[in-house]
Amino acid sequence: MRKQYETSAELYRNLYTDCSDVTLDGEKVIRVVKADKIMQFDENTLSMLKDCDFHNGTIKVKMLSRLLPDAPDFARGFIGIVYRVNPDASEFESFYIRPTNAMTDDPVRRAHGCQYFSYPGYTFAYFREFGITQYEAPMDVVLDEWAELKAVIHDETAAFYLNGAEEPVLTVSHMKHGADACGSVGFFSEIGTEAFFKDLEIEFED
Repeated sequence: MRKQYETSAELYRNLYTDCSDVTLDGEKVIRVVKADKIMQFDENTLSMLKDCDFHNGTIKVKMLSRLLPDAPDFARGFIGIVYRVNPDASEFESFYIRPTNAMTDDPVRRAHGCQYFSYPGYTFAYFREFGITQYEAPMDVVLDEWAELKAVIHDETAAFYLNGAEEPVLTVSHMKHGADACGSVGFFSEIGTEAFFKDLEIEFED
């Protein structure tokens, strides 16, 4: 079953985010900004669909990231999706991009262009502390540019595609919550990011 979701903030439940309907370049979009919370990365700062139970399938969405005027120096324009979110958002899987990392000549930062993480526990800080590198990859999306994200989720495996590419920018073979996890789908925004989303479509396989 394939479902195209209306671009409406009313469909979402927010955890430590402000989610609203706005007009951007003459088009209705959803704006998500992280609300006050402890200043740590890869937290449950998300807006998730109120009525969605996703296990396997394909998630498509268009997203655009800007830096807020008061963004700290370490802000990267983090923007992405969450999926298989349990009811109280204490567990979920996520994929996001860091657009400012695609705008630098620093090869180390460019290598950290996109990220898979699993909440709680398996944050990018955890992966880096233990030298685990397979959950990040370079990508070319920059700030203030619409990106088309497609996530293909099946059991323990996830493949993430950007802007219609035939090959995934990142593939995860063993998602941390396992093959049987299921739950809602939504949007992720981080410190200093003004995130915009539109055209959410989910194809449910089971």
